[in-house]
Amino acid sequence: MSSASTRYPISRIASETDNYHGTLISDDYRWLEGDQNGDSTPEVDSWTDEQNALTRKVIDGLPGRESLKARLKLLIEEDSCWLPVFAGSKLFFAKRPGKANQPLVYMVEGEGPEKLLLDPESMDATGLVSIGWFEPSPDGKLLAYGSSTAGDENHALKVLRVADLAHLADHITNKVVGTFWLPDNSGFIYSRLADPDNPYSREIRLHKLGEECCFDRLIFSQYKEGPLATTWGPSARLSEDGHWLILSYHTSTRSNDLWLVDFAEWLKTGNLERRDIIVGRSSSSCARVVHNRLYILTNENAPNSRVLVAPLSSPDQPNWHVFVPEDPSAAIEDWGFTADSLLLSYKKNAASAVHAVFLASGAVTEVALPGIGSASFASTPARPDFFLDYTSFDCPNQILHYAAPALSPVVWWKRAVPFDLSTMRVSQHWFASKDGTRVSMFLLHRKGLEKNGANPTLVYGYGGFGISMMPAYSGAVLPWIEDGGIYAVVNLRGGGEYGDEWHKMGMLGSKEKVFEDLEAAAEWLIASGYTTSERLAVSGRSNGGLLVGAAITRRPDLYRAAICGVPLLDMLRYQSFLMARYWVPEYGTAENAEDFAWLRRYSPYHNIVKDRHYPAIFIHTAEKDTRVHPMHARKMTAALQNATASSFEKPVLLWVERQAGHGMGKPLAQILEEQTDQWSFLRWQLGLDR
Repeated sequence: MSSASTRYPISRIASETDNYHGTLISDDYRWLEGDQNGDSTPEVDSWTDEQNALTRKVIDGLPGRESLKARLKLLIEEDSCWLPVFAGSKLFFAKRPGKANQPLVYMVEGEGPEKLLLDPESMDATGLVSIGWFEPSPDGKLLAYGSSTAGDENHALKVLRVADLAHLADHITNKVVGTFWLPDNSGFIYSRLADPDNPYSREIRLHKLGEECCFDRLIFSQYKEGPLATTWGPSARLSEDGHWLILSYHTSTRSNDLWLVDFAEWLKTGNLERRDIIVGRSSSSCARVVHNRLYILTNENAPNSRVLVAPLSSPDQPNWHVFVPEDPSAAIEDWGFTADSLLLSYKKNAASAVHAVFLASGAVTEVALPGIGSASFASTPARPDFFLDYTSFDCPNQILHYAAPALSPVVWWKRAVPFDLSTMRVSQHWFASKDGTRVSMFLLHRKGLEKNGANPTLVYGYGGFGISMMPAYSGAVLPWIEDGGIYAVVNLRGGGEYGDEWHKMGMLGSKEKVFEDLEAAAEWLIASGYTTSERLAVSGRSNGGLLVGAAITRRPDLYRAAICGVPLLDMLRYQSFLMARYWVPEYGTAENAEDFAWLRRYSPYHNIVKDRHYPAIFIHTAEKDTRVHPMHARKMTAALQNATASSFEKPVLLWVERQAGHGMGKPLAQILEEQTDQWSFLRWQLGLDR
């Protein structure tokens, strides 16, 4: 595909200038943001159609695409299953049989047969409807669930009667999540947007079955602290006995306020009295009332987190007592309760360890895992047993059933894989970033791979919001490994792999440290003889898409190619679109002079240089993304296409999925095409098929 035979679509320049605290910044492609509401216009639609047509022309013409698709199809069409949810003697779970576009919801009781409850394709044959969440009533007779279309995550709640699969009349709209049933099954609390067009209007309400939702009692509503909306707003959790309600309000991406409410008293009197657990602090906390005792998981004065207990009458900080002290070498990732123990999942060296702490004695036992990988669990205070989902780079997901923490588990479900994973080698390495900080990285490649300095290598990273890149199986990576490629997953600062401090070190004015970590990883791979810049690519999505945008604008010489998914790229205007003000505590905002200085330094869209040689880049986004606006991808594409001095051998391509969102609810067929496009692009650019 040469520049002589192919041209980019025309992106007209219509410059607008903004004054940021005395600095004038021109924006040549403001029109690609859409209209004043951020909605697409006919001109933007036409431009998008041209970009999509170009991408299809290039990608569909690549040799080996169809054979790669056939290989990926076998791996992507593996059965999938998620952790079951307890409800009395029943288990509810989502499972996607191989070729189904979306997960289906099942129920099983004891040793009985599985009963299919919900099949999204029976609701809509296109495969675009998905079940985003479900919550059974305590006795398992009813199932509340949320469905959305084309990945827009705008979940509408319905209630299914399990016995005859009939729906009740109850129907609640506006991005419903966070459902907790009353113990007598008469209703539930839930969270939704008061105004579907305002992502900052989340509220908590109580719904009684059979009543119109317009009569649902308000428990808690979102508020603003200062000129900017706070992060993610309110959430709530009801204790299993229905007596106590935990209310939370996020004040940043690493802090929240937390209160305890006597819910039973509120039901009787209407008086909602919030008792402070922790308020006005720069720390992250959550709480549970279990067996009439308040447990608090917090990183207040403990960056790796600890577990405390406090009296229900006075749950604030002076009355805290340590139940599980902080581990200086491992951060608590998650927690859950059984009838007699507290389960804790730790992150240690970017992998999971699970401990059980017995509630009566405080004694600790380690829960045996199959190896070095990632673990999550499902439990209930009503039962002593629990389920655990385990995975690693070389271990497909398996769900294990533990009758007790110290006992060996029984395999409840295991993914079958048409691939010999024993041929793959997984290793962990450490390297020094620019400022000397030690950063870890996982490498995956075929056993016996020669360090010839020219192996095609893909580096994947995220580096934000305290989200951890832990070992996890991905079938889509296997053909790359089998054919001689290297896959690297970097534990960048800004993530949560090493606790709250690791997150803090990569946010706000320190965000550039994340990019330095990535650059150091790439340089280490080259210096260690694994690859060279001409055989190196970088990939990331969402906040990781910002990472990729910064990578190619800061160091375009370091990479041959890049995959940039649903990205944030215009960091001076990002906060004005969709729900992005929630992320101001993570990034800052150009509305503030101090924040503007660092955002301007790295904002990928504003650091494109005319006539500079850029790597080949495949940018992908989606029209129905309700998190990251597609304007970022559109504007970046136009700017790069008009600026790059690289020939069409290193193209700038954009793919806009018309019927998809940020990633949730994407049908299997769409996932297959997406993965085939991206891996075909990488193989072409890094010479894996040569």
